[in-house]
Amino acid sequence: MAMQVFSSAGYLHSRLHASAPSLRQTVFNYGGNTCVECLSMRTNVISWSSGASYGDGRIFSKCPSTKQFVQRRAVVWKCATIEEIEAEKSLIEKNAKDKMEKTIETVRASFNSVRTGRANPSMLDRVEVEYYGTPVSLKSIAQISTPDGSSLLVQPFDKSSLKAIEKAIVGSDVGLTPNNDGDVIRLNIPPLTSERKKELAKVVAKQAEEGKIAIRNIRRDAIKAYDKLEKEKKLSEDNVKDLSSDLQKVTDAYMKKIDSILKQKEEELQKV
Repeated sequence: MAMQVFSSAGYLHSRLHASAPSLRQTVFNYGGNTCVECLSMRTNVISWSSGASYGDGRIFSKCPSTKQFVQRRAVVWKCATIEEIEAEKSLIEKNAKDKMEKTIETVRASFNSVRTGRANPSMLDRVEVEYYGTPVSLKSIAQISTPDGSSLLVQPFDKSSLKAIEKAIVGSDVGLTPNNDGDVIRLNIPPLTSERKKELAKVVAKQAEEGKIAIRNIRRDAIKAYDKLEKEKKLSEDNVKDLSSDLQKVTDAYMKKIDSILKQKEEELQKV
C-alpha cells in the first residue's frame, strides 16, 4: 500500500520499489521537484489548493529511459460546504414560493377580467391596442374610470388613438359595445342573465383549475431540484423526504388560496 506524506510545499512523492526485496516501500518528503531515489522529476505528485473544500489532483509518472512525463490520471473535485448546501435549499424554497405567489396574482387578474354586472376598470386589463404599429395594453395609453356602477369611461392620453382603442375593444372578448363621442369612449355594462352567470361560473372554475395545475408543476420542479441535490450527495434521502413534506404543506396552502378567491368570484357572480 502506497504511503502519502505532505511536504511544506504541498507535494507528495511516493514510490513502490519492487526491485528492492528488502525495502518494500520508499517514501520521499521534499519541497522541490527531484526524487533523490531515482533523480527524476515528480514520480507521483499530488498538488492541493489551500482551500479544504477544493482539490486538484494530478498523478504523473516519469521513466528515466523515456525522459518524459506521462499523465496517467487527473481528478478534479469540489466538496460543497454546509453553508453552500443550505443556500441551495433556501433558493429552491424561495423560488417555489415566489412562483406560486405569481400564480395567485395571475388567477386574480384572470378573475378580474371576467365581466360581471358591476363596472370595474380591470375588465379591460387584457385589451391590447395597435398603437403606431406596436401592440400595447389599453391602460398604458388611456385612463379608465367608473362614473357609476354600470359604466366605464375610457379617456385616451392621445385622442388620435380613439379609433384604434374602439377597434380593440370590439375585437376583444369583453363582450361590450363601445360608444365613441370623439373625445372619450363609454361602455355600458348590461346586467347578467342567469344563463350568462352559469357560463361565467364555468369560465372562472376553469381558470382556477389552470392555476392549481401551475402550482402543482412548481412543486414538481422543486422536488426535482431536491432530487438533484441528493444525487450530488448534498442531501440524504431523509432530507429530501422532509423537504418534500414541507413543500407539500406550502402547496396545499396556495391551493386553498385559489379555492378562496374562486369562492369569492362565484359569490360576486351570483350577486349581480
